[in-house]
Amino acid sequence: MTEAEQRIWSILRKRQIGGYKFRRQHPLGSFILDFACLEAKLVIEIDGGQHTDQRDYDQQRTDWLESQGYHVMRFWNNEVLNKTEAVKEAIWQNLCSLPPSQPSP
Repeated sequence: MTEAEQRIWSILRKRQIGGYKFRRQHPLGSFILDFACLEAKLVIEIDGGQHTDQRDYDQQRTDWLESQGYHVMRFWNNEVLNKTEAVKEAIWQNLCSLPPSQPSP
């Protein structure tokens, strides 16, 4: 994990944000998600500089995840490292605003 991913994981693990359980490096479809809260259908991706060269791939990935009912939040490494509290607050606000997911039949 990158330093930024480690920082976010230290915030997300052990149900520290609203009691929500997050998983790291979670497989979904043909993708490996940085962090996912299955209960809230929230995906958090931490992007480094390499993502400026793969915007089309990232958009296709986001489109697919959204078609599966997931909400995707993306943060740059420098945001996580330099504005950690703001990132944490943004995640919390998104969790509060998401409609409850429906149980699978």
